[in-house]
Amino acid sequence: MGRRSSGKVLITDTTLRDAHQSLIATRMRTADMIPLCKTMDDVGFFSVEAWGGATFDTCIRFLNEDPWERLNAIKAEMRRTPVQMLLRGQNLVGYRHYPDDVVERFVHAAHKNGVDIFRVFDAVNDIRNMKKAMDEVKKTGAHLQGAICYTISPVHTIEAFIDMARELYSDDCDSICIKDMAGLIMPEMARELIAGIKEEMDVLVDLHSHCTSGVAPMSYEAAIDAGVDILDTAMSPFALGTSQPPTESVVAALKGTPRDTGIDLVSLRKVRNKVLKIRGSYEGLLDPISTQVDSDVLLYQLPGGMISNLVTQLKEQNALHRHEDVLREVPRVREDLGYPPLVTPTSQIVGTQAVLNVLVEGPRYSMTTNEVKDYVKGLYGRPPAPISEEIRRLIIKDEEVITVRPADLLEPIYEKSAEAARKAGLVQKEEDILTYILYPAIAPSFLRKERKPEEIPVKKVEKGVAAQIPSRMEVEVDGEVFSVRIVSVEGSAVAAAGAKHEKIPHEDIEGGVKANMQGIVLELLVSRGSVVKKGETLLIIEAMKMENPIPSPRDGKVTEIFVETGDQVKSGDVLLVVQ
Repeated sequence: MGRRSSGKVLITDTTLRDAHQSLIATRMRTADMIPLCKTMDDVGFFSVEAWGGATFDTCIRFLNEDPWERLNAIKAEMRRTPVQMLLRGQNLVGYRHYPDDVVERFVHAAHKNGVDIFRVFDAVNDIRNMKKAMDEVKKTGAHLQGAICYTISPVHTIEAFIDMARELYSDDCDSICIKDMAGLIMPEMARELIAGIKEEMDVLVDLHSHCTSGVAPMSYEAAIDAGVDILDTAMSPFALGTSQPPTESVVAALKGTPRDTGIDLVSLRKVRNKVLKIRGSYEGLLDPISTQVDSDVLLYQLPGGMISNLVTQLKEQNALHRHEDVLREVPRVREDLGYPPLVTPTSQIVGTQAVLNVLVEGPRYSMTTNEVKDYVKGLYGRPPAPISEEIRRLIIKDEEVITVRPADLLEPIYEKSAEAARKAGLVQKEEDILTYILYPAIAPSFLRKERKPEEIPVKKVEKGVAAQIPSRMEVEVDGEVFSVRIVSVEGSAVAAAGAKHEKIPHEDIEGGVKANMQGIVLELLVSRGSVVKKGETLLIIEAMKMENPIPSPRDGKVTEIFVETGDQVKSGDVLLVVQ
């Protein structure tokens, strides 16, 4: 039988991972983290979540930083405090399933480089997709925390969540996390779920929530009464909004009670002052949508990290004015896809499809990402509820839906990928092979040191008014639109697109096939002279971290191609011509 905790509440601080992922689209730089780590190490946290989630992606995609070096540097400063990461089960830190040999190598490399606690989850709560990663974590001797993605739907009940907790407990998890990505858990639900687990299982229970709906502090109080062992919080400068409740507030509220955290408020103040200075460097990335309470989340259920990223993505597509339309479309797409919990990668899959359904001309699902198709085929695992025949046919037509564990269909790729990466001169250390496997589209340019860090937007104050200085803008010259990057708020702007983009026409061309949104050309599947059929995929654009196939609008022959793999394209650019 289980027990209800009466001892001190343990604290996992998320400032170095989920907090900045939720508020500033995961843009905190390693140079700002390292001076903070030593001060945080003196506090007495149960753990500091500092790696995994979207940090790996943004390090190489936007910051030009090596995520492995970041992990090493953090661990070097965290002598007493366990470093924790968020691991997406068979997805690792990517957006699709990887073969078992890659999962094995990644988990052991992450532990070797500094991860002490692995929080493992699956986006659709399919434990089959967590099992390999969990087994490998246990082999390393690290702390295994199995996570339950909390969400609300007709098929997600307290009984179903407790059943999942039983299975995680039987798989030898050292702790169980209730992962409430969108701030949906109500106080009574938190009380019932935590008490239900504690009464039956002798295991540490962690509650992770977000303040998006404004309810999280009340749910934390109910969780404490129910016997929760660990709470996830963030230092106040990066707390609230779409982030977690403030660390300082939770610690202060429990001071002198039977659940006292044992953390000294003076030591927290030292951390808070440093974090406050760091936040000042990123004011230009803070969007009011991410920092304020939004009770609408109870309707569209997007997690904090996805909200800030969705805002960023809509800005990139010059479509922020469609924000409300996209949010209304999200629950419709989610219902169509069988009510998946909205957490990476399903939040990106559902959110990106909602964007496409709103922005692309034509009926809903007239353009679908490869990830949505794979999801409907069962390649991400079992949907929580069955997908209707109508939606299935709309998205994948007569293609087969699998019933086995998705990774069972994947052949080992590590050795073959390692050979290819070495042959291309991309490997300086073994971990570079994993980077290459996880992000084949952007890793080569990163590993060749060809990428440059993204500029951080700054706020310039004039006459007492804060003015947002954009990092990018579009300029029209003689009818041609250029994407311009601002490199100095005092000096002149230079065209980031440069001569490479000048060859891509934007005006109407007979037979021209245009990009529906801004992105990177991931793969070109045809060549000049290719004969194609209507609906055949011509090329794939990576937009909003998803693969978007561009189909041929007609039968014909490819007579012109204006783009190459790796080119940055904008909405309306003519990619090629099919006559």
